[in-house]
Amino acid sequence: MCLHQPSCPVPDASDCEAARPVVQHLEQGWSLLCNGVVLLDDTGAIRPDGESVAPSLFGRSKSQQPASSELRRTTSCGA
Repeated sequence: MCLHQPSCPVPDASDCEAARPVVQHLEQGWSLLCNGVVLLDDTGAIRPDGESVAPSLFGRSKSQQPASSELRRTTSCGA
């Protein structure tokens, strides 16, 4: 469960990719978000239930990309 305020979107929300990253492996092309979604660098994603989210034709906006200060493992989500 996300402890961020305001809370991050749940995994089955249409904007699930807007959740904050808790682990990133940019060299491998993926990030784990606090809602359990695995975000892939091809703009696709995998939800915790195994459902895939198709890559976007337009990519992610700068606001959806994690800040460089969030590139390390954090434990603020209580997961």
